[in-house]
Amino acid sequence: MRFFSDNAASVHPALFEALAACNHVDTAYDGDALSKRLDGVFSDLFGTDCVALWVSTGTAANCLALATMVPPHGGVFCHADAHINSDEAGAPEFFTHGAKLLPLAGEGAKLTPETVRAARKAIRADVHRVQPHALSITNATEYGLVYTPDEVAALGEVAREHQLGLHMDGARFANAIATLGCHPGDATWRAGVDVLSFGFVKNGGMSAEALVYFRTDLAEVAKIRRKRAGHLNSKGRYQAAQILALLEEDRWLANARAANAGAATLAAAAGARLRYPVQANELFARMTAPEAAALRSQGFDFYDWDEDEVRLVTSWDQPAAEIEALAMAIRALGTSRASK
Repeated sequence: MRFFSDNAASVHPALFEALAACNHVDTAYDGDALSKRLDGVFSDLFGTDCVALWVSTGTAANCLALATMVPPHGGVFCHADAHINSDEAGAPEFFTHGAKLLPLAGEGAKLTPETVRAARKAIRADVHRVQPHALSITNATEYGLVYTPDEVAALGEVAREHQLGLHMDGARFANAIATLGCHPGDATWRAGVDVLSFGFVKNGGMSAEALVYFRTDLAEVAKIRRKRAGHLNSKGRYQAAQILALLEEDRWLANARAANAGAATLAAAAGARLRYPVQANELFARMTAPEAAALRSQGFDFYDWDEDEVRLVTSWDQPAAEIEALAMAIRALGTSRASK
């Protein structure tokens, strides 16, 4: 019974139907009919003109986004626990040809306007210091917290004040929107986001993510960089088909709601063990090594995180019986020594 990552979740059946439907000759690369639909479909979804590109991985989406906004000599403000800083093996530096990540602190991997302003003020405007060119935030964050539209807008204002591009890593963007219940545009372009990495693989997808440009002038450079980076797949229609299948009938949102509901059930069981409020589909819970071992002995699989802490992640396809079984097992542990 796996609770270690939504990356391991199954693929939504609609994707296989969509792949079969496009299994015929069409124009190569991104000239096919399905790839050409992406701009319009995403523009309708967000309520503004945008350009959407498919890529194979979230890392590629994040790094291509940054590469279109940040020169090799520039810097990117991000949280110290941001995926781009701690889990992408130097890919942002590689894709930008050397730009520097400028990590900042913040509870639950969230940044505040005050933190960003203070960091910018501390950097002298001279040739001896790396000058920031972009701000990158993650929604939902690496600790499962959600930025509200107002919080994003406040950071967007800071970005405009200092001529910074604003990138949103939306690996779990669907989970954030499911929690917020707002229009997708309210948490992105209306709040100042220039480019969004829209995650699908964690949410029922297979091998396609979307790079959504609200600043459409940046997209032409992104297309060139995508090719140069080896992410312009020859049969792009199969990438586009996956994304479109999840957008149709709002499957992306239904899947996220299911994952979030599972996390809420576990959160109720974990109670005081929780390190952070559960606002998406990730839980970080205080748990001693013997307690974690006791759960694993019952067939539950999850990551150890910090000392006496575990991470539990629910997926769109998580069987309700597994969720209830884990909730019962957590309750049976009683009050953890680690939570005291």
